[in-house]
Amino acid sequence: MHSGRAARNLGGKIVPGGVRVRSIKVSRRTFGAVAARCAAAIALPAWCADARPERSRLVIAAGGKSSFYFLPLTIAEQLGYFRSEGLDVEISDHANGARALMAAMSGAADLVSGAYEHTIRQQSRNLSFQSLVLHGRAPQMAMGVSSRTLPGYRSLADLKGKRIGVTAIGSSTHLMAGVVLGRSGLSMADVLFVGVGSSTAAVTALRNGQVDAMCNVEPVMTMLEQKSEVRIVHDTRTLKGTQEVFGGPMPAGCLYASSDFVQKNPGTCQALANAVVHSLKWLQTAGPSDMIKTVPESYLLGDRAMYLAAFNKIREAIAIDGLMPEEGPRTALRALAAFEPEVRADRIQLARTYTNEFARKAKDRFKA
Repeated sequence: MHSGRAARNLGGKIVPGGVRVRSIKVSRRTFGAVAARCAAAIALPAWCADARPERSRLVIAAGGKSSFYFLPLTIAEQLGYFRSEGLDVEISDHANGARALMAAMSGAADLVSGAYEHTIRQQSRNLSFQSLVLHGRAPQMAMGVSSRTLPGYRSLADLKGKRIGVTAIGSSTHLMAGVVLGRSGLSMADVLFVGVGSSTAAVTALRNGQVDAMCNVEPVMTMLEQKSEVRIVHDTRTLKGTQEVFGGPMPAGCLYASSDFVQKNPGTCQALANAVVHSLKWLQTAGPSDMIKTVPESYLLGDRAMYLAAFNKIREAIAIDGLMPEEGPRTALRALAAFEPEVRADRIQLARTYTNEFARKAKDRFKA
């Protein structure tokens, strides 16, 4: 008896108050499983804390934001995917990719949305940048000759001594034109390259005869093509055309940052990758009306039908899940090394130019 209450001996223990208690035998295996689950539950809040963005306000530099090259970025901005990841993102638009990169290097921007090959080029200059998520699995560029100044065009040899319009000197369009010319036996010195931008100024340059050929992005090339003002001779708006020009998969637009930024802000990088992959998934099923309602009116260049036609031409080139293809970096390095002698392929560590860590987690989350 205890304090006047009945007590019973159950399993060798005195239980006050006469309460019946059943003893439970727990095996080592069961105990281990329960312990593991408890440990995981305890660790989960710490993992979630690590995943939160270290930086909520960010500036992303882009070179020609209204072109299709940056469409996933535009979708993430317009549909609020950055905000849903806890990010306040400002996209600063620049004349070209080189200027966008300079903005990041000067501290005016935190990241760059631009061509993957910039990460390789910068490593050759002892600067470390890394791609976080891919938004273009093909360059989305086309090269065409002017129907006005080269009506009798037969081969690339006819371009010797001519003026070729590119978005900017040192840009991806410049790289593509150089690769194409090199395969035909022409050198970079055999032509004159002219920077014409990636919007209406480029269209005007060809129409006015300022250039004899053009290597540019969408929707510029479709606008010229629909009016029969250019004859397309090389096309990387499709995976097949990209294979023919570069000899392999050529990664294009991506979101990249300095390796230092990536190391210090893994939660922020994950949030950014989530927003971009969310956009890529949306783009896989977006219809014409979805595009028109989402993209800013000014991007349509006053011609909705032309804009949608351009979208259909590059749709295959948009990345599906944000992952860098295994052979892509090697293709880009070959092209860049042939284009720029200072880029020594044997001195480049491609594994340091990109990571699939963030895109892979985003892919799993959105089932992209």
